[in-house]
Amino acid sequence: EGFQLHGGTVDCVSGDYNHNLAYTCHNGSIRSSLLGCNVMLVDHNPGDGGFCVVPGSHKSNFKMPEGMVDGIDHSEYIQQPATKAGDVVLFSEGTVHGAMGWQSDIQRRCALYRFAPATCGYGRSYFSPDGVGSATTTPSSSCTWPLKFYNDLNDAQLAVLEPPYANRLDRPNIREDGSVDITQRSDRRRQYDKEFKTILLVAR
Repeated sequence: EGFQLHGGTVDCVSGDYNHNLAYTCHNGSIRSSLLGCNVMLVDHNPGDGGFCVVPGSHKSNFKMPEGMVDGIDHSEYIQQPATKAGDVVLFSEGTVHGAMGWQSDIQRRCALYRFAPATCGYGRSYFSPDGVGSATTTPSSSCTWPLKFYNDLNDAQLAVLEPPYANRLDRPNIREDGSVDITQRSDRRRQYDKEFKTILLVAR
């Protein structure tokens, strides 16, 4: 099993800024462009290998030293958290991470989920050939999820299935109490968008 570290707000290999994985802390608010959620399905004891991380690397401004990305040098800074089946490891993808070679006799199993802000799209599942659907409207052929996904969902659950777009564009936002608030622009701006869209369609 191979070993190579990857990720980082500053890419650990190239040193380039990676806005897709950005981690920021400003005015006491922490924001992450991509949150990893690793559900451990078997025990990962010390020395077993598997998921590993470089603590604090989400704040790094430099790429990694030669040899570290492959785990050859500076291995003392690479940590494998010991976990039990059912444990969940949450981490910013802006933190350099990877997987050490698996040493246990049991098969390594885990389920990795990723969560991005409502305005960002990490995966491609939101997009379909005939356009982008909206979960807040009646599902149609342009919807990007199977129609049965929308059955018996409340407003907050429907909002989660919305494709990524800016909050200011009439997007449903979920409040802490579970209610949904629509961020709307002025009637004048919304009318302009409709007229502009009509002009584009006619121009085609």
